Amino acid sequence: MTEMSALLEVMARLRDPENGCPWDKQQTFKSILPYTLEEVYEVADAIDQNNMASLREELGDLLFQIVFYAQMAKEAGEFEFADVAAEISDKLVQRHPHVFSGAEIESAEAQNQAWEKHKESERQAKAAEQNRLPSVLDNVPLALPGLMRSIKLQRRAARLGFDWPSVEPVLEKIEEELAEVREVLAEGGDAHKLMHEVGDLLFACTNLARHVEVEPEVAMRGVNHRFESRFRRVEELAAQQNQQLSEMSLNEMDKLWDQAKAEEAAIRES
Repeated sequence: MTEMSALLEVMARLRDPENGCPWDKQQTFKSILPYTLEEVYEVADAIDQNNMASLREELGDLLFQIVFYAQMAKEAGEFEFADVAAEISDKLVQRHPHVFSGAEIESAEAQNQAWEKHKESERQAKAAEQNRLPSVLDNVPLALPGLMRSIKLQRRAARLGFDWPSVEPVLEKIEEELAEVREVLAEGGDAHKLMHEVGDLLFACTNLARHVEVEPEVAMRGVNHRFESRFRRVEELAAQQNQQLSEMSLNEMDKLWDQAKAEEAAIRES
């Protein structure tokens, strides 16, 4: 028995109506979705930390999620894991004719263009099946994190020329959106208007990231890590001074923050 078939057998046993695990038996596609998303982020975390042992473990956890979905689909008579594997294999062969069919691709950029052209034909075919007009924005998943989805939407629209010609108009747009946030705050800070205007500001910042070729999700993970690391150090410094952050002024905490940043910079330069 191969490792994959053994995993499929384990999953089937866990879902066995009579002798399976009570928790696994009661799960549905929707109930395990949050766990799937969590596993994806744990894979990303392992990659960010360059921890190969952790990555191996997290990839296994993510694979288990796929096997879980496939087992439930098999029970419902829809499809099974072999169908999932076959479909992605066929799709990859179709999308890589330069590898599997002798077609010539001059560069990675040419490959990207061919890939997008093929996906566009798939979107058109799906729209025809649904008896509607195709859109360049079709198949951008709603469940994607907001920053990631905004980037994908912007890139799709940019293919049709709906894009700023350079980074300068994007910076001006950010300043415009920030001014509108300030205006709402000056008017009393209506919650609905703030939600709208802050959303516009974030979307504009995401547009900036795209124009300067920075992945916003990666950038956010980086800044979150820096903030966490520095703030933990601020807590340590306060404890060393026998102080509680809750009892310190913002100015006092800022001094500790600056010290934490300086220590971080010294470590990078050493």
